[in-house]
Amino acid sequence: MDLPKALLDPPWARKPASAPSGDEPIIVPGLVPPDDRAVVWEPGEREKWAAVRPYGSWQDGEWEKAAEEFRDGRMGYEPTRAGFLAQAPKHLARPLLAGWEPQVTWDFDHSLQPIVARFETAAWDVSVRLAKQNPYGTGPVVMPFLSADVARMVADWLYRLKSAQKLAHAWFDRHGLAAVPYLVPDALGKRVGPRRGAVKALRTIEGDVVGAARVHGDEAAEAVARLLAAVPAGSAPVEPPIRAPSLPRWLDADALPRPVLRGGGELPRDAARNLLLALTVSPGARLDATAVVDGAAQVCEPESLTALVWAQFEAWQAAGMPKGCGFVLSALGRFGDDVVVRRLAPLAKEWPGRSGGYSSAVQGLEALVDIGTDLALTHLNGIAQKSRYKGLRGEAQRKLAQIAKRRGLTPGQLADRLVPDFGLDADGTLTLDYGPRRFVVSFDEQLRPQVADEGGTRRKALPKPGAKDDPDLAPAAHRGFAELRKDVRAVASAEVARLESAMVSGRAWTRDEFGAFLVAHPLMWHLARRLVWLAGDRAFRLAEDRTFADLDDETVEPAASADVRIAHPLLLGDSLAAWSQVFADYEILQPFPQLGRPVHTLADGAGGGLERFEGLTVPTGRFLGLTRTAWKRGAPQDNGVEHWISCTLAPGVTVVVDLSPGIVVGLVDLNPVQTIERVWIGAVPGAPSSAIENGLAGVDPVLVSELLADLTSLTAP
Repeated sequence: MDLPKALLDPPWARKPASAPSGDEPIIVPGLVPPDDRAVVWEPGEREKWAAVRPYGSWQDGEWEKAAEEFRDGRMGYEPTRAGFLAQAPKHLARPLLAGWEPQVTWDFDHSLQPIVARFETAAWDVSVRLAKQNPYGTGPVVMPFLSADVARMVADWLYRLKSAQKLAHAWFDRHGLAAVPYLVPDALGKRVGPRRGAVKALRTIEGDVVGAARVHGDEAAEAVARLLAAVPAGSAPVEPPIRAPSLPRWLDADALPRPVLRGGGELPRDAARNLLLALTVSPGARLDATAVVDGAAQVCEPESLTALVWAQFEAWQAAGMPKGCGFVLSALGRFGDDVVVRRLAPLAKEWPGRSGGYSSAVQGLEALVDIGTDLALTHLNGIAQKSRYKGLRGEAQRKLAQIAKRRGLTPGQLADRLVPDFGLDADGTLTLDYGPRRFVVSFDEQLRPQVADEGGTRRKALPKPGAKDDPDLAPAAHRGFAELRKDVRAVASAEVARLESAMVSGRAWTRDEFGAFLVAHPLMWHLARRLVWLAGDRAFRLAEDRTFADLDDETVEPAASADVRIAHPLLLGDSLAAWSQVFADYEILQPFPQLGRPVHTLADGAGGGLERFEGLTVPTGRFLGLTRTAWKRGAPQDNGVEHWISCTLAPGVTVVVDLSPGIVVGLVDLNPVQTIERVWIGAVPGAPSSAIENGLAGVDPVLVSELLADLTSLTAP
């Protein structure tokens, strides 16, 4: 098989073109740039940066403790640390800013802007360092900065980085002739790298560049004039030579499995090494290695490329996951499959818990997005809903929101589309073929797989292949069932929780969406048929033939324009008991409490009867259990004690439960019992001055019922 040229002759191996005339160096020794640093704001820019909403929030009395957590490393999430520096009293924040060395690989411009607006040159070093590491994503933070080090850095971007061209031109357009004195010593100096960048920058700046260079003397000004005259206006800029990529020391190319060609045989050794080198090149870099990677994808078996990048990933893990190797996870995103998804997603979930693992976890999420299969996005959705790390959960939610926005969907609509069908038949079952015998897989109300033989007899488990079974079909079917069970387990609880949340929040589906993503979906059908639905004011269930049946088992057909929602029992009114009887008669088990769900209403009088919960003594664990839903623990006060939990029902309407003695952060068992001192409604948790009289008036009765059910559950036996 003929291999693509790029695999045999990669761009870094080609002889660079000779430098154009007019690029000969002109040296004027002994020049020194100004050593000052200036922050040059455009009108309204500083105010705009200062108004950027930082991550995290603290209240009076919490700053000293938070500063201690910052110093000893307990405040490990870098956006939170940035948010603290942007908001804390300056006498606490300034010393911490001086020693702050955030280890981030993602875009950090947004987090740095309020800090730069607040501290200006005191935030210089950290901003420049992070901008140098990530010019495209963090580089914009140095736009107001003017100094020799920043001018040299931006000139280097202008000369060398394709991804930073727009930013570099914007910086030089902004500072213009004021940048010239900082560039001239490099442009006329001996060091090749800085000289090339500075020369290109001087040729880019408009205006009297020679006059601005005269601060270094007439000789320097005349030399700059010769530099500018050497390249006619409008000529192509000088491009730097391409630097060949290299493999990290921890990676032994010969120890990795060689990709297999589609026509048979292995990819030649040199071509395989070129592929590995191409995978280390970052997207958007001036060196474009796309043709090498695409060429390999064209001629190699996909499974063998997946095996290669997974082996590379395992080598990176064995080396201790060294930093600066994001290409490893990018390669998984390029050639990964659902097998990689099953292995990678659980690891990414846990990485934030290890030192320096957060950035790898974020890159792992990006790999899932790049793999892009239904299963990959389903796992991403699971992380967005259930990750125990708030930062990672937020990153996953942002990525899903971006995907939804690109597709013109709401997050709920995207979640509908992320549920895989797992290869199930249209009726929601799967037939496993052992040759002489077959088994049918269906699912119960919790989406647990159920196995029956062809005669319909339930079995406790799928039997192992026997001597009389087909030696090829039976083992493959047995393995397929094991994978199915694992994949469904990964999504089952999230999907059940998503539907329960939809019932509480009142989320509605259009008739078309309801039909496509719930009625006709082979997996979600098993949940949808076990619930009562509402279309307008008409309640119905899904019969076995997937028609809509009312209380009398008569077929109903709601209006095509009517939205469909899951019926909260509060909305079923007097028909609730009858619906419960229908489900009992048909022995339909529900995925979550719906018909048997407690229904509560507010009592008459001020406060709606919430005062009846005051004075109750409750185990601390029950309050912690509430935080698995919409309840949030209060901000730590003195000695790290949380004195309240709260639940926001609507904008500006929050129910707050004051606790005594409070929950101790990190030592929740220290106070095993809490007394409810007060239950009140306010606009801001922890701020009694924001209390609202009759604040639940006008709030959705379903949300009020759920709130009261939560509070009632605190004292349940």
